[in-house]
Amino acid sequence: MRIRLFTFVIGAISLATVAQASIIFRPGERAKYIAPGEEEVSGNAQQLNDIAQEAEKKGNINRAIKAYAKLLRKYPHDTLAPAAAFRAGQLLEQTHQYILAANTYRILVEHFPNSPNFEAAIEGQFRIGEMYLAGKKVKLLGIPITTSMENAVEIFAAIVRTAPFGKYTARAQFDIGLARQKQHANDAAIEAYQAVIDKFPNDPIAADAQYQIGYIWYEASRTGSNDRAAAEKAQNAFEDFLNRYPKSEKASQAREDLDHLHQKSTGDSMKIARFYDKKKAYRAAVIYYNEVIHEQPGSAASAEAQKRVAQIRAKVGPTALQPAVAVTEQKKKQVASGGSSGNRRPAFRDSDAQVAPLPPPEQDSNLPPPASLSPPNTTAPEPSPNPVSSPAPEASATPEPSAAPDSAASPAP
Repeated sequence: MRIRLFTFVIGAISLATVAQASIIFRPGERAKYIAPGEEEVSGNAQQLNDIAQEAEKKGNINRAIKAYAKLLRKYPHDTLAPAAAFRAGQLLEQTHQYILAANTYRILVEHFPNSPNFEAAIEGQFRIGEMYLAGKKVKLLGIPITTSMENAVEIFAAIVRTAPFGKYTARAQFDIGLARQKQHANDAAIEAYQAVIDKFPNDPIAADAQYQIGYIWYEASRTGSNDRAAAEKAQNAFEDFLNRYPKSEKASQAREDLDHLHQKSTGDSMKIARFYDKKKAYRAAVIYYNEVIHEQPGSAASAEAQKRVAQIRAKVGPTALQPAVAVTEQKKKQVASGGSSGNRRPAFRDSDAQVAPLPPPEQDSNLPPPASLSPPNTTAPEPSPNPVSSPAPEASATPEPSAAPDSAASPAP
């Protein structure tokens, strides 16, 4: 796979300069296209490196990229190859050829891990990845055609895989989740966020990942049908968030989210209870009234539910409100003993519970979006005007080996 990437990127760099090719005429020969300076871009590694640097001085960036790429292709084991790869990546980034730049940085990281520019190459990939995460348009022949989260995911996944203990790894894993969330691929987003929590529990970004999981489930609970399972998962996720990160800046928002979920749950239960009550499906109505009592003890809704349960019990009797299995067992015992139920009140029929569908869900947009879904600002520094002389960023403390994320954490967003 690495060899394929190497070959593909070097070939793509060569093709990137074809648009500015020259037409060469020679007596007795057909005209042919030659990339600018191609006939002169030859020699050993040192000569190609000198040609590239001279082209840079003269402002001929395309020729410099071409020379660095040829050095990398012809002499991949030369001591000048790592620096040539890094400089080619920088020039590609400066000329807005971002995907080629990211892939060239990746070549350096994968093939030359001992390069002094290793961390700077990771930083370059991260910077480009966040650009696409923020909505950078993918262009074809200079025309914007689409906003690609897949490009962002691919770049971040490469960082996670090639620099598992790096300065930007936890954030790259989190950004995979953000990209998947923007694609509405919520299962993949939750998987990516969970990888942050599992692999980097002490990184500040882990708190945001836990919150995002709760928020995804919250959104699922309030769209479409009344998904009670999603609401329960959202509640569990927010409670886990508060237990693990009580001092997080999002703690107050998580508490508001939980309150909102409780209120919504109580409101839904009360609405469903009244629905069944109106249809005289009393056993089902009491089940939901009891949910209100359990979820909001001491509230006005709880008092109303308790009052109505007492009224229903007085009207139909306690036996009619028991589960069907319990009633059947009780009748068997009475038949065996030769007694009678002694209850002449109308019994609840199982068919009563199978009434019309539940009331339609209410659209609720009271919860503000989480901070992490705001237009993201890159956390990587901007490249300096003269990247060659710029020092590489300092690496952060290395987490425990068990915290290394694997490529499976990023969905194959």
